[in-house]
Amino acid sequence: MLRYTDIVLEHFKNPRNVGVIEDPDGYAIEGSPACGDQIVVYIKVDPNTKVITDIKFQSFGCASNIATGSMMTEMVKGKTIEEALKLTWKDVVDALGGLPPVKLHCSVLAIDGLKAAIRNYLGEKTEGKLSKEEVVNVLSNVLYPSLAVDIVTLKLLNFLKIAEKGKVIIELLLGEEDPFKEHIKEEIVEKLSKINGVKEVEVNFVK
Repeated sequence: MLRYTDIVLEHFKNPRNVGVIEDPDGYAIEGSPACGDQIVVYIKVDPNTKVITDIKFQSFGCASNIATGSMMTEMVKGKTIEEALKLTWKDVVDALGGLPPVKLHCSVLAIDGLKAAIRNYLGEKTEGKLSKEEVVNVLSNVLYPSLAVDIVTLKLLNFLKIAEKGKVIIELLLGEEDPFKEHIKEEIVEKLSKINGVKEVEVNFVK
């Protein structure tokens, strides 16, 4: 039986910021291969201060998915885009007082939805050079927490290059025999392809 904290149950029973923003500045739909859950995130951004003035979400999934979406939106509202991008799945879990290990991926999903909505906003509003830092920030949230909390810290990222014409080349220390490699490759390609400026993603595995 899963044990949830009182904070998780409160946000599940009375989720904050549920709904749709008409004509949002940023919008994203993210799904989790771990359980089939989905989250939709909408944001409104003040064009002068870059503050997220409103954020709403729709969740299709379990109690953890709803609770993490609710907490994430509460933590983000009123923050600047720069501040919001620094929010991690661990910040959301800590704010909820913890989640069962098998439900940690729900917090990753909430953060993925937020950052995808922000990328959507930035892609429509700004022109900028593709940076290695942006790619690493996305990669750090791709893998399940049970496999890798931070792929850079755990040294799974062996090589990263931003090549010409928006091509991203990555090597991961997983090896060809790793049973998760194809799933991981598909998810990395999917996530990185959403970054403004990325035209092609090449993922290689080395021992």
